[in-house]
This record gives sequence, structure tokens and C-alpha cells, in this order.
Amino acid sequence: MRGKPYDACSRGWGARPAPVSRYLDVLEAIRRSRPMYPKGDLARDEAPAYTPLTRLANWGMLSVHSNPSTSYLSRRGSVRAVHETSPAGPPKPRLLDRVRVALRTRHYSRRTEEAYVAWIRRYILFHRKRHPAEMGAPEITRFLSSLAVDGKVAASTQNQALSALLFLYRAVLELDLPWLDGVVRAKRPQRLPVVLTREEVRAVLQPLEGVSRLMAHLLYGAGLRLLECCRLRVQDVDFGRNQIVVRTGKGDKDRVTMLPEVLKADLARHLEGVREQHARDLQHGAGWVELPTALGRKYPSAGRGWVWQWIFPATRLYVDPDTRQRRRHHLHESVLQRTVNGAVRRAGVTKRATPHTLRHSFATHLLEDGYDIRTVQELLGHRDVATTQIYTHVLNRGPGAVRSPADRLFNP
Repeated sequence: MRGKPYDACSRGWGARPAPVSRYLDVLEAIRRSRPMYPKGDLARDEAPAYTPLTRLANWGMLSVHSNPSTSYLSRRGSVRAVHETSPAGPPKPRLLDRVRVALRTRHYSRRTEEAYVAWIRRYILFHRKRHPAEMGAPEITRFLSSLAVDGKVAASTQNQALSALLFLYRAVLELDLPWLDGVVRAKRPQRLPVVLTREEVRAVLQPLEGVSRLMAHLLYGAGLRLLECCRLRVQDVDFGRNQIVVRTGKGDKDRVTMLPEVLKADLARHLEGVREQHARDLQHGAGWVELPTALGRKYPSAGRGWVWQWIFPATRLYVDPDTRQRRRHHLHESVLQRTVNGAVRRAGVTKRATPHTLRHSFATHLLEDGYDIRTVQELLGHRDVATTQIYTHVLNRGPGAVRSPADRLFNP
């Protein structure tokens, strides 16, 4: 029997070698057992360490190699190596992950999180991947100066980058340094909004069709922002009271605005089509939408309810990676942006108009009709009335209804 290996898994001499999985099963079973000691009169506290790994080595199955941090076990033959490492602690989170956690803890919007993370990453790469804790006011000033001089960015963009860096040092790195309050912000110039006349609005909106037409009319008729219109849900429209509830708008604030009478019939027909589509999704195991905050855990089936559905749903389904639910997102804002930009070009309007221009035109035309500026402020959701007063500078009747002296001279 000499020369034939002993197989511990089949417990016999000259037996057929067992597969790798059986050797690993034996290893796991022995590791769970209590340590053994050799026979003799040697006291237990003086006995050398005779562990299950040593027993496998004595059987000829494994050879043991040790270093200060790990134990390396290799099968004598064709069996793969087995590594047994000491348990390590949880990995330290990366800096950008800490930034995301700090932003979400403070309930910043998703857009703000994306912008802040992008600026912090750009700041680190600008200084050749130095850690921000090693840098200070000179490095921040150099970075902001490069944005203004080399990048030629606007003052608002420069201030956004500064806000991201101040958040990094104060909220993430928790450094209360005196130079943080001394960083100078760029002076933001006052710009007048682009406003369309009533004839220009009619020329832009009349050729539109389908969902884009309905959304564009809501931007002008209710003063909605682009994302506020895209994120409308069924429960946000009250046909009986002719109003629209805008939830989690800019600054995470809710407000109430008007529902134009001319859109009620078209919007009701559109919702009938959306409801039929939702019924088909439910039949195919879909019909879910994303819910705000943690409502999905509190009300597990609310994501398929009709009241939570988007008024303007996307045309395609997607599978949520966390819940594996087949959902519909709301229509992407770029769809309406391309439609309105094309309509402006075809209408021959020579102004740089965007979907947000319809909101500016809504506020300006209300002021021209004599509505109180406080009412317009509430409809727009402005925190300060000074923001609404900027529309008084673009009224058709001019500042204070002043007549030009040229009109009196050449057209008496």
C-alpha cells in the first residue's frame, strides 16, 4: 500500500481522489470543531497549538504557510489554494460618498447633489488629486479664479462652485476655519428675463400637438416651471376648484396655482388615456411609480395606485434595481425643451426663448392685466417679492407709462 495517497474524504487508502468541494467541506467541518491536542502527559496549557488546519496538514491534504497577517493553505496536488484571512473592519467611506451622505441627510435636492459632487471632484482634479484637508483659502481662490478667467463662467456658476466647496469643508470635513467666512463671492449682475408678447405666445403654442401642446399650455397658463410640470401627479389636479397643487417645488416648497379653464377638457381626455395605459401596465405586472421619501415602505402598494401616477408618464418602462419593480418615470424634460425650441424657430420669433420663457410671460401678462404683485408672487412661488418685481421692468406700457420724447417730436 506504500505510495498510495490517503484520501480523508473517502477514508481509505488508494481511493479515488475526491472533488475540490468535498475537501472544502471537510475543512469547514473541522474548523467548527474544538481544537485537539496530541496524546501524552503534556498539560493542556503547555500543549502546542494543534489546530484543525494542522491536522489537515498531517493528513497530507494541505500545507500551511503563515505570515503575520494571513494564513495561506494550498492543496498538495491539483486542488485550488484556500486563503484564511483575519476579519477586517468596514472599509472607510470615500470622500465623495461622504459628501453624498451629508447632502441626503440634510434633504438637499438630487440636482444639488449632482452639482456639488461634480464641483468637488473638479476641484480635487484641478489641484492634481490633493486631499481637500491639505488645502485652504489660496487653493480655493486659485480654482475660482481659473473658472472666471480661463473658463469664463458666469458669476452664478462661480458662486455655485464656491457653495459646494464651503459645504465640503464645513459639513463633510467639519473644519471651522476662519478663512471660510472671508472667501469673496462673485457679484451677480441683474439680468432682465426674456418675455414674449401675447401674439408671440400664440404663434409658438398654436402649432403644437399632443402631450407637448398640453404641457406648454400649462407652463404659460399656470406659471409652472419645467420640472414642476413634468412631475405632476393625478392627485395634484383639482378640477372642481380649478387649481393645481405644486408639491416639492423649488426650495422643497408647496404652492397652489390656477388651472386654466381652456385646458380642463383636454386634460381630462389626456388623463383617460393615461388611466387606460396604467390598467394595461397592471395586467402585465407593472404599473409602479416612484414615491417620495419613505412612503413606499409605509404603504407598500401605494406605488401602483392611480392617484400617485404621473400625469405625463414616459413611453417606456424600467426596472428599479432595488425593488425590482417595473416602473414608469415621468416624461423627460428634454422632450418639451426640444419641442418648444423648434416651435420658436418655426414661428420666426427672434428672442432667445425657452420653456421657462413661458413662465416669465405668464407673470408679466398678469401684471399688465392689473393683478396685484403679491398675488403674482404667490402664484409663482417666490420667497421674496423683490424677485417678482423684476417683471415690472419688462411691462409693455414701459416704466411708469412714460412716453418717449421722440414720439412727441416726430409723431405729435
